Amino acid sequence: MTAPEGGQAALRRAARRARRLDARDPLAPFLGRFAPVPDGRLFLDSSSLGRLPAATPELLDRVVRGDWGDRLAQGRAPWRDLPQRIGDRTAKAVLGALPGEVVAADCTSVNLYKLTVAALEARRGRRTVVVDDDNSPTDRYVVAGVAAEHERALRTVHTHPETGLDMETLRAAVDEDVAVVVLSLVSHRSGALLDMAEVHGIAHAQGALVLWDLSHAVGAVDLQLAATGADMAVAATYKHLMAGPGCPALLYVRRDLQPYAAQPVHGWYGHREQLAGAVPYDPDPSVRRFLTGTPPALSLAAAEPALDLLAEAGMAAVRAKSRALTGFLTELAGAALEPYGLRPAGPADPERRGAHVAYRHPRAGELVAALAGAGLFVDHVPPDRVRLSPGPLSTRFADVLEAVRRFREVLSGSDPAGVAGGTGEWGV
Repeated sequence: MTAPEGGQAALRRAARRARRLDARDPLAPFLGRFAPVPDGRLFLDSSSLGRLPAATPELLDRVVRGDWGDRLAQGRAPWRDLPQRIGDRTAKAVLGALPGEVVAADCTSVNLYKLTVAALEARRGRRTVVVDDDNSPTDRYVVAGVAAEHERALRTVHTHPETGLDMETLRAAVDEDVAVVVLSLVSHRSGALLDMAEVHGIAHAQGALVLWDLSHAVGAVDLQLAATGADMAVAATYKHLMAGPGCPALLYVRRDLQPYAAQPVHGWYGHREQLAGAVPYDPDPSVRRFLTGTPPALSLAAAEPALDLLAEAGMAAVRAKSRALTGFLTELAGAALEPYGLRPAGPADPERRGAHVAYRHPRAGELVAALAGAGLFVDHVPPDRVRLSPGPLSTRFADVLEAVRRFREVLSGSDPAGVAGGTGEWGV
């Protein structure tokens, strides 16, 4: 039996299995609570932008026409508390944090800047910031800029590009001169998932703080910030939290750290007496001190419907289905796609990865464009990775199977749309 023939047989067997898995999926009822997908397209790119909940357009219409259109400035009172309200809802539903520890504001990079500076202030006298070389480029830009601005040494540790950061490597890099360790819980490239509690143990043993980027974890991984003793964190809301493009990011600071964590971007929204116009600046004693300016009410309102869905489903169930979907995907890919030159580029164990699966291909950018032409939308992570991330609440096992079928057709050059030219040009 040739490899392609074996792949076809595996897909036939998988079809029966997908039907069984979908039939007993406890999260199946949530599939109908998202906006319909046009023209039979398949979206396995939740790590880039989450699907649109069906309730979001109606809610935004009420905010725009009712609160803004009908009430004008009189309708803005509820907007003032949106950063804290969304923060508290997120803390409870998806972060495992306490009330008063999270706000939604600004973008991830701005929040990372605020908290990196705050961590240095909270650990005065320490001269070193640790980051790893697999962290997202924007995180490394921000951290390097803060280190230079505050005359701190930047210590960069090497991370394996597929299996993630080795804990012994981290342990060797963290000493009593380190103020803060800045890491992503889930690698944006490989999907490798770190052990949060273990990282905390290494850093805290030396008196250092840990600042997490949870952008590829929040809404997909069952996080327990309070239980693991997390210090600080930021996270995007437009990926697995499905809050939509432009929705402000999350900022978390453990409650006992808040009085010592001075944020560098002062504004009226972080003032103790927000509306008093008092000078000089007097920061609010709570997490609200990390706010700066007027919140974007429309974008923040868009976060509510997705939080409703995630709270109702429960993060334990969401994480369980995510592991099952990515496990099913990797199993199918091993038989149907790898014979055509696609190579795994992340952890094989579902327990050690987040909600996306990465593969290497020498022409990944062109391949992702060809897949889009076949109606399958995935991510390209330069230079050579294809990233697939099925959303647990919006993806069936049958969708994963169909995605692998279309992927295989493009790789083999036999896709009906002629995307690959029918020449098998993607094989390596």
